[in-house]
Amino acid sequence: MTYKPKYDNLMENPKIRRWFENLKAKSILTATVYRRTLGYYCELEKTTPEQLLTDMEKLEFRDNFLDFVRRLEKEGKAGSYIVRYKKVLRSWAKFNGIDIKLDVNIANENESPTLDNERVPSKEELSRLLRKATSRGRVSISIMAFSGFRPETLGNYEGTDGLRLGDIKELKISDEIEFTKIPATIMVKTRLSKARNQYFSFIGEEGITYIKEYLEERKKNGEELTYESPLLQFDVRGTKKNDFMRTMLVTRDIREAITTAGLKMRPYVLRAYFSTALDIAESKGLISHPWRQFIMGHKGDIEARYSTNKRLPPDMIEEMRESYRKCLKFLETRISDVSEDNAKLFLQQQLLSAVGYKQEEIDKLDLSSVSNEDFQQLLRDKVAGAMSDNGAKQKVIPVNEIEQYISDGYDFEAVLPNGKAVMRLRF
Repeated sequence: MTYKPKYDNLMENPKIRRWFENLKAKSILTATVYRRTLGYYCELEKTTPEQLLTDMEKLEFRDNFLDFVRRLEKEGKAGSYIVRYKKVLRSWAKFNGIDIKLDVNIANENESPTLDNERVPSKEELSRLLRKATSRGRVSISIMAFSGFRPETLGNYEGTDGLRLGDIKELKISDEIEFTKIPATIMVKTRLSKARNQYFSFIGEEGITYIKEYLEERKKNGEELTYESPLLQFDVRGTKKNDFMRTMLVTRDIREAITTAGLKMRPYVLRAYFSTALDIAESKGLISHPWRQFIMGHKGDIEARYSTNKRLPPDMIEEMRESYRKCLKFLETRISDVSEDNAKLFLQQQLLSAVGYKQEEIDKLDLSSVSNEDFQQLLRDKVAGAMSDNGAKQKVIPVNEIEQYISDGYDFEAVLPNGKAVMRLRF
């Protein structure tokens, strides 16, 4: 049985079909959502798109829409959800030559309760998410969290386009999967960019490791890789209906990993993770604001120059690569470059973790600028604070908190008859 989107029957109306195709020329996702919203509005109000055009010429239409808005508000619907109906009706009217203002105020129309309490995952949570993901899921997560791409870039809404292996410029496909430069450059073509501008970002050692492992797995399964091959391929046991994975399937991989990791967040928050890390890096002077905007796909000075000339000077690209490399300590969940500076940083992080610092606290420290004396003081302060907790070296806690206490510097001692656990400080 072939699946048909709800309200697909509306396309039998030539006016609806032309309106949909006009919206689709800019965004298939917007077109699909607008068609569905128009159909649902007509269903709720027991009317038709054609009848709406007639009613829009009357003053009563505004009053009826106002009553509709107030009813949804009483039902507890978010303002950001209700305002969608207003936008869709305006779009439908405008396309049909009707100037309708719909001066109806919607309470809290710019607020999204679901997103307001959403937070960016910590490095430890991202690490857990990567561990729980499939090999393909790890690639998707890495591209979003370490390169800042949207899921639609990996595979568009219809599954007709997405990132190809050839878009990773330093990837070499032969008997071995090799990368000639790290961080590697990943190109995003105009048709996969939300802002419809071509740009590029980078990906470091950790992300490249996941990509390499995934591609080697595909080769082992008999796939012949070319530069035109999709970065994300369908499961060999599944049915391939499109050339590329649709956005819905890309995010499904990520959602499954999120659920398995015991987290609650949207896949899109991984892009916010990237943005937040670059905010920190920018505040420390590690990357300029124009470069940060460019590799996130936003329009700006660098994007305008790139769009005009179709290329940036090689020395500028290398400087951008180096800036990105400096940002990796805020992005990657593990340190892979074994340079002297990174080895010292890794050791410092391990010591801080051992004495009880949480990963979120460690992430906020600029260890590269902390002197040896100040670092030693950080260790002493934490140990002294733990030991001065009324002199208690042991704690009795619920069993489900054991993992958290171990990560905070405690060792497991025993389980009591009442089902609780005894934990002991390591110092």
